[in-house]
Amino acid sequence: MSSIFFSYTHVDEPLRDELEVHLALLRREGLIEAWHDRRIVAGSNIDNSISEQLEQADIILLLVSANFIASDYCYSREMTRAMERHAAGEARVIPVILRACEWHGAPFGQLMAVPTDGRPVTSWPNRDEAFTDIAKSIRKAVGQPARRSASQKPAIQAAAAPAQAREELPRSSNLRVKHEFSDLDRDTFLSGAFDFVARFFEGSLTALEQRHSEFKGRFERIDSRRFTASIYKGGKAIAECSVSLGGFGHKASEIRYANGASSTTNGYNEALSVAEDTQKLFLKPMMHAGSSKQEQLSESGAADYLWAMLMEPIQR
Repeated sequence: MSSIFFSYTHVDEPLRDELEVHLALLRREGLIEAWHDRRIVAGSNIDNSISEQLEQADIILLLVSANFIASDYCYSREMTRAMERHAAGEARVIPVILRACEWHGAPFGQLMAVPTDGRPVTSWPNRDEAFTDIAKSIRKAVGQPARRSASQKPAIQAAAAPAQAREELPRSSNLRVKHEFSDLDRDTFLSGAFDFVARFFEGSLTALEQRHSEFKGRFERIDSRRFTASIYKGGKAIAECSVSLGGFGHKASEIRYANGASSTTNGYNEALSVAEDTQKLFLKPMMHAGSSKQEQLSESGAADYLWAMLMEPIQR
């Protein structure tokens, strides 16, 4: 059985949870045992517990995002030690690219990343396909010994050696072709984005309370298509909103944001619709369509964009 260590920031905890679910079959087959800091028992020393598990892990998953790279703890402590163990052949480090960011120049930038081609999980039209791709790669890595001699290349690159032994022909880097997206792709992307926005708002309200004790947050998931979020100061509601999946007729075609916490209003102040280019799906604001800065929003970008609207009355 291989022990797996998750190195991640708590901002990305919802994505880590989804990945862990997709690794459930490997766990049920007795191939892996996964650990992350939410497994720390109350009363334990946090730093000692993390360090102990990091030293014992056979496979270390770096859940990469801009927040991961910005985190001193994740980047300077966990990642640095993980790469030392990888270089010594004591463990296998696998970068898992969760969200788009500049990561190729990092110490792990030369390792083979997952999903395929290092394409960020949040950029896949169907996120389940991205996590399935990751799970398959981890299955292949399980059971392959990480230890190697100093003269060998890292184990994660060794599999490519036979192909590299042949003379490589010159080729173009212009190999992209237009991707055709189906209605199922668009609907799946939209519902996944809405669920991410809901989790983002719930987590952000909790973080706001922890950082600023004078504020209290209230999150309510009305149903699968609507939630409300409220911020209170001194018991008085100072910012409220309702976010829903809406559109014409019965088909949800956009994510709608409305000021106020009413769960029944049909009005809205902003709407994010699904758009696409030749390679990806994204969300586009309808009320600020002329703003180049907001032309293409990922799931996390959309969540930040709508959260800023809720925070605006507090920050002005």
